[in-house]
Amino acid sequence: MPAKPEWRSLGRLWPYLREFPLRVGIALSLLVAAKLAGVSLPMVMKHLVDALDTEAAAVVAIPLLLLLFYGVLRLIVVLFSELRDVIFGRVAERAMRRAALEVFRHLHRLDLSYHLSRQTGGLSRDIERGVSGISFLLRFLTFNIVPTLFEMLLVAGILLVQYGWVYALIVLGAVSLYVLFSVMVTEWRTRFVRTANQLDSQANTRAIDSLLNYETVKLFVNEDYEAREYDRALADWERAQRRNRKSLATLNIGQAVIIAGSVTGIMVLASVQVAAGDMTIGDFVAINAYMTQLFIPLNVLGFVYREIRRALTDMQRMLTMLDVPPAVVDEPGARTLAVSSAAVRFEQVGFAYDASRPILRELSFEIPAGRTVAVVGPSGAGKSTLARLLFRFYDPDRGRILVDGRDITDYTQNSLRTHIGVVPQDTVLFNDSLAYNIGYGRPGASREDIERVVRLAHLDGFVAQLPDGLDTQVGERGLKLSGGEKQRVSIARALLKDPPIMIFDEATSSLDTESERAILGALAEAARQRTTLVIAHRLSTVVDADEIIVLRHGLIVERGHHAALLAADGDYARLWNLQRRALAPQTSEQARD
Repeated sequence: MPAKPEWRSLGRLWPYLREFPLRVGIALSLLVAAKLAGVSLPMVMKHLVDALDTEAAAVVAIPLLLLLFYGVLRLIVVLFSELRDVIFGRVAERAMRRAALEVFRHLHRLDLSYHLSRQTGGLSRDIERGVSGISFLLRFLTFNIVPTLFEMLLVAGILLVQYGWVYALIVLGAVSLYVLFSVMVTEWRTRFVRTANQLDSQANTRAIDSLLNYETVKLFVNEDYEAREYDRALADWERAQRRNRKSLATLNIGQAVIIAGSVTGIMVLASVQVAAGDMTIGDFVAINAYMTQLFIPLNVLGFVYREIRRALTDMQRMLTMLDVPPAVVDEPGARTLAVSSAAVRFEQVGFAYDASRPILRELSFEIPAGRTVAVVGPSGAGKSTLARLLFRFYDPDRGRILVDGRDITDYTQNSLRTHIGVVPQDTVLFNDSLAYNIGYGRPGASREDIERVVRLAHLDGFVAQLPDGLDTQVGERGLKLSGGEKQRVSIARALLKDPPIMIFDEATSSLDTESERAILGALAEAARQRTTLVIAHRLSTVVDADEIIVLRHGLIVERGHHAALLAADGDYARLWNLQRRALAPQTSEQARD
């Protein structure tokens, strides 16, 4: 990644500084006052040394005012620097908060395809480093780089006025050489820093992915394999860090040579002038103090530049997420959906995740208000894609989808999704309590409302067996619950949302036959007075639908009521007979038990 775009991204820091103009102004004033006090110290020290370097010097003759002034200046340097950090701290902390929230919101605005391809571990590490990078840049650009350059100019000016152009020229030459060398070497080694960061993210991603899939690792006894893969990722990171460390040593040694050479040269020149009587001991001490005062922050400047370069890389990596445009956006002037009839219609809808492999082909059907339409068919027929399009995870390539007679792209995404409840095939829960996960359907819902939907979802018997009841923790991604239990939690959550449009996407796929029969009544109750799209593989869940649509290769091959489709003896009847024969042995075994 070239350096130019990274430096251009510094412009994104301005809004964070602009939010607190008074605090930034006070902090800068304190900074200037501290620097002026700092550069005054060597001159005060010069006069003290010259006052002591006399035959008549005695303790009582020491200029007490100078000593007091020296102490006050030292106190000002420390006190104002600390006050500056305290006042500016809120600016940096608010910047971190704003940046993290901006990225978080943007990630939620991005389309489903982005999140299906992202790597969670690397993403979280990039955000963490990027937010820290913003804080670092705000603090050190404002209170280190600019002040250090200001201090250098002050020191060079004092040396020019007090001791001649040779001293000022040596200082400016040394500083210029130091900065040039630091910039060139740091640019060279930036690729090592970037590579180390990328490999760090990859190792972190590997570890998190393995831990999230703990059960799969155990099922295939692949603990050693996962450890080897993680160690391989760490070994790559270790090699990158070794190259990074060697390049850092090169930079530090070069900087030390420049500092040592310039300080030695200017002190030799001062010593010659002291010996010749052109300069006092106090002048020698002042020049030495100025060189020390100059090169201490200059040495830090080298470190800070390296860290700024690293922070820029981290920040740029995070900010590239903000540059990813959402594939699904609200149209200008999109209205808020206020459902009246909740009728849904698909008109000549065509869609493909990949242009070379169409999923839906000119699909048209309607779900009248308050009715239930089921879509069945083999895997890959495009059933679940219908739910994703209605929910606007994707937009159709052709045709349109209407709710209440208007294209859903005319509505804001939030208002559309507020009116749609979804029970997905794969239920992933938050690492929190049962009550929290069910209540997520309507944040702020009362305990009584949660308990009501628990009964409707036939989850009350399970909850009653738990020592902590609804306060039971479900674990990471709900791993402490069975598939059927998670699915019933999902149904309860959708019921709590209480939307006019419901989508059941394989809502009983993880239930056994007995549980399925127990919950079909709850699903029927949930669908009552609602416009319902049922996507199913198990046909026993759709026999009461007002209309059943059979999909094959993205086309409607059959449609009608359950009885009519059986009589037609087509695809639906064939699927029905296959499933009945598959269930017959299980039914016989349950009867014997």
